[in-house]
Amino acid sequence: AGQHPVFQAFLGTLFTWGLTALGSGLVFVTTGKRQFLDGSLGFAAGVMVAASYWSLLAPALEMAEETYGKLSFVPVSIGFLAGGAFVYGSEQLLPFLGLDKNNLTDHMLAASAVERSSSATAAAGVLPPSSVRQRRPRDKDSSDSTENREDSVDSGEDSDRARVASWRRTVLLVIAVTIHNIPEGLAVGVGFGGIGAVSSATFENARTLALGIGIQNFPEGLAVSIPLHRAGMSKLKAFWYGQLSGMVEPVAGVLGAAAVSVARPVLPYALAFAAGAMIYVVMDDIIPETCTSRFQKTAMLGAQLGFVVMMSLDVGLG
Repeated sequence: AGQHPVFQAFLGTLFTWGLTALGSGLVFVTTGKRQFLDGSLGFAAGVMVAASYWSLLAPALEMAEETYGKLSFVPVSIGFLAGGAFVYGSEQLLPFLGLDKNNLTDHMLAASAVERSSSATAAAGVLPPSSVRQRRPRDKDSSDSTENREDSVDSGEDSDRARVASWRRTVLLVIAVTIHNIPEGLAVGVGFGGIGAVSSATFENARTLALGIGIQNFPEGLAVSIPLHRAGMSKLKAFWYGQLSGMVEPVAGVLGAAAVSVARPVLPYALAFAAGAMIYVVMDDIIPETCTSRFQKTAMLGAQLGFVVMMSLDVGLG
């Protein structure tokens, strides 16, 4: 208290960003087992669904009701559909960015993945495709050996395609979580920037809002870093990109506090936009991802637990 609202908003969103990084850091202590990862993805799905309503849609409806009355569902519906359409459009744009081609791994993993792949190939005694093509069989034994190598190469290509599909889902997840963090940062900024504008706009309420969003961001950081690590990225890089998803909050918070007169009317649309993006990704990507292994029950239990935890945090701190 006593500081400029913009500075207060900056400190508040630094806190929320810090908890995103803390949650992302859990990737360093994970076991890496498929059952744990599926359970974590399920937990993240539950958190995102609960947050979509209690942290985003419910406040958006309440804010819109002040202006639109019984038609408050109109701006919220527009924002919600726009959020889903944005993520869908992002998905359709990926081919034009080369992100669904065979070079997707190069975009995301850079040289480290290539080195690991080359090392694994050399350790298995498998020659690169170019070497296989250059060799001509001298006899039956060498022909059989060459066929085995070609089978190994084909298997490697299938693995590459699976990794590309995994990266596609991961890119969309990162986009959705980052989009989700923009209106949350904006909400914190508006909360601090609007102190004194109305009787309910107090420093205590703004602080509680920042605390609630920060606690919510903790599992969201894990929701980004775990899929990144699962797709083949090192734990350090997965943590780095996971915490980057929350970096937009301080920027949005400062802008929200500085332009509170403009941000407040837009906030219902922005909150609903984030909710639509999150629900789209949960239904289109996270849930199908957890259904690709035998640990579907673990993912389902994780989703229920994540929903209850996020609901409890939102309602308890609301």
